[in-house]
Parts: sequence; structure tokens; C-alpha cells
Amino acid sequence: MRNVSDDAFDEFSYLPAQGDALGVPVPPVRRLTHRLPDGRTVSALRFGDPDLAPEVTFLHGAGLNAHTWDTTVLAAGLPALVLDLPGHGDSSWRSDAQYTGDPLAADIAPAVTAWTGGRPQTLVGHSLGGLTAAALAARHPDLVAALVLVDISPGIDPNGAAASIRAFFAGPTDWASRDELVDRALSFGLGGSREAATRGVSLNSRIRPDGRVEWKHHYAHLANRLAADPGAAAAVDAAQRADAGVLSAAGWDHLAAVTAPVTLVTGTRGFLTESDRREFRERMPAARHLELESGHNVQEERPVELAAAVRAAHDGR
Repeated sequence: MRNVSDDAFDEFSYLPAQGDALGVPVPPVRRLTHRLPDGRTVSALRFGDPDLAPEVTFLHGAGLNAHTWDTTVLAAGLPALVLDLPGHGDSSWRSDAQYTGDPLAADIAPAVTAWTGGRPQTLVGHSLGGLTAAALAARHPDLVAALVLVDISPGIDPNGAAASIRAFFAGPTDWASRDELVDRALSFGLGGSREAATRGVSLNSRIRPDGRVEWKHHYAHLANRLAADPGAAAAVDAAQRADAGVLSAAGWDHLAAVTAPVTLVTGTRGFLTESDRREFRERMPAARHLELESGHNVQEERPVELAAAVRAAHDGR
């Protein structure tokens, strides 16, 4: 995969093939940018007629970006807003590295309000995006008509195993080519086929002015730093364990405050155990629960089935 400048790379170049595979047309799509008061920016993709307000807003998981939803959005066929969470994609990084539900929800709320014109959304969040979506729905009930959580529940670490993430990102923070990143992802069993890994790497990396390639998301740079400093990594792990209970309690408080209908979609090979599912059902008895044959990234493994669940939540709100 030859490196080209980011100016020459068309981030929407994969969409026609995805649309053909689904047998659906590709709607108009463009990138949006919203500037926050502190100068940081939040970036997003807007799918659909630009004269119509979005009806569905999607939030991705840790280490991913808006394009993880491409196939799901095409299959759903609804006007959609798809965000890059802060620290990911084309959105600004947080200097405090606080990538949890509450601060992320506070960051994106002004952008979502501006881009949707305040129209209540079917809000779909995967993993870290799901915890952010719950916080946003609790803090801004006027923005959310229905909430869909994808393979996440309070108390579940949206980053998966921190040690495995650090192992993946250990080594250089920049690379000679995207081919090297694809090879590394495949060696860790990530990305699926080489074609899928190539697409994922292309959309989740950038070429610096010096021609070197780096991951777009902040997590890679944070994990790389910790991989080189075992003492710091141990301290971060201890802090995360200490904060886990607080974050879990906050997540359940957010869900308890949500007034919109809630749907939980889990993968059979995802992050939630049977105990986690049972706790969710006990705490959220009115929520709908759908399980799909999938790993954690349901939107990439079962996009058509997930799109149907999103449409059902949207139509039933």
C-alpha cells in the first residue's frame, strides 16, 4: 500500500464498494467540524440529504473512528451523524487524556446540538461510545429519542485488556508505510482479512509532513509511552482499578436517568459475560436486549443485523 499524502487520499473512496455489496446507493456524505470554546474541534461525518436534519447519531468505541460505522449507516438508510470522539479520528485530543463518558459527553454535546438543530436522535454508541451516549442521554434528554448500546454496560472496561492494547502499540509511534501497520494488525489477529485491515488502517492513520505514518487516535501514543515505562503502566493500571467502581456507578446513574427507550445489542463473543447481561436486565428491566453472533465490534462483523436493530429502535421511539 503506497503512501500518498492525506490531501490525495479520499476517505470516502471505500463507500461505493460497500454500497454495492449491500445493494444500496451511497447517499451524499461530507465531513463537518465544530469548534469548541477552548479551541479544540469535534469532527463528524454527515450522511444523507444536507437539507434534512440527521435522525441517527453514532458514537464509536476506543481506538476507532467514525468510519467503523460506514457499512451500518449505509444498511440503515437513515440520515445520520457519525462522530469522531475527542482523541480519535479528526477530532482534537484531550490534553488531560480523560476519555470517559462524562467528559466526552460534555465535549460533544454542543456539536451534536448544532449539527442536529436540536432534533432528538436515535443515539447509538459502541463500547466507549455507548458509555458516552448514556451520559449524553442523561445530561441532555431533549437530544435523545432512543438509545442503543452496542456491547457495553457500566462496569465493563471499554478498552478491553489494557495490557494487550499496550502490547499492540508498543514499538515506534510512527512507521515508514501503512503496509507496516497492516502487517502488525494482522500479526495480532486484528482487522480480519487483509482487505479489511487495509481499509481500517487507511482510515485510522495519517501521514505526517515528514512522510511517516502514525495512528490518528491518542490512545496509541499513550499506550506506546506506557509500554516503554513499566512503572508508569503499573500506576495507570492501579488507578484504573481504583476508578472502576466510581465509573461503573456513574454509568448506572446515567442509565437510570435516561428517559428514552433503551436497546442493548451484545455480541456472543463480545465483552459482556452472562453475569453482566443478567445485571443489565435486572437494573434495566424495560430495556430491549438483542444478541448477535459476533465479537465486540458488532458494527463491523454484523453491520446489516445491527442496522436492523437501529431501525427498529428508531421506528419504535
